[in-house]
Amino acid sequence: MEDPVSFRLFIALTMRQHPISPVTEPLQYRAIGVVRGVFVPADPEQLTRGVLRTDDGTEIEAVVLGRLLTLMRRHLDLAAPHLWVVYPRSREEQQLHLQLVGVWEPSTLATPAPAPAVPASGIEPEAEAESGIEAEFGIEAETGAPAPTPADALPEGDDYFSVRGELIYTRPETGDLVVKVRQLPRADGSRPIPFKLQLRGELPLEHLRHFVSLDLRRQGQQLSVEGFEVIGPLAQRGNRGGKARRGGADRAPAGRGDRSDRGAAPAGGHGKAVNRPGR
Repeated sequence: MEDPVSFRLFIALTMRQHPISPVTEPLQYRAIGVVRGVFVPADPEQLTRGVLRTDDGTEIEAVVLGRLLTLMRRHLDLAAPHLWVVYPRSREEQQLHLQLVGVWEPSTLATPAPAPAVPASGIEPEAEAESGIEAEFGIEAETGAPAPTPADALPEGDDYFSVRGELIYTRPETGDLVVKVRQLPRADGSRPIPFKLQLRGELPLEHLRHFVSLDLRRQGQQLSVEGFEVIGPLAQRGNRGGKARRGGADRAPAGRGDRSDRGAAPAGGHGKAVNRPGR
């Protein structure tokens, strides 16, 4: 009998036009992107960890989240390159780390196969709570992945990333910047620690402690800014004495809340577009 959850995911995915959902709230945190490459597991018997080998020869440390693991084992040709939907992390300086959560190949839905296309959630509920970013999905036909087709191409191209969060460090003269991304509370009510992404780009100092939306491109082990939008300033968290804590804060303005792409908390703000590409 068809799993009703899988069937709903299948219908939703056939309606999707892009692996990265549109932003629905001004202060919507996220860190997500797409990278084309071949996943090489550290252990052929255990696909949870390995490296993603890209066309430019870069090997990026990667882990597999959620039901994507089942999809990979049963339906993906791991010797072939795929366009992976990923969550970026900065584990070490000058080194990118990726969490694989989906595969974007919509052309496989129209490919004749002896069995129906197999939908899969890109992330399990417990892993989704851990990541705190939006849940994305991967689809693959029973027959495996065909060669990339124009139907699978994205307007932004491969190696595109969308990062939204608080700008907590910027040094325009060296092109270094750091963005903090907040996460929604887990199912048990605990609040995950925000994570920081080390990026490359030139954002003026006056945007420090502002909520920013960044369009980035992967270059080797780094994510470089191609365009950005400053959404607005973020209120600073006070210390016990009632004074603003030195160095800024990680709380959204009172009454506005914050949300990641998998949650829904009211948010507000006024945007100012600066050097932002088409999407």
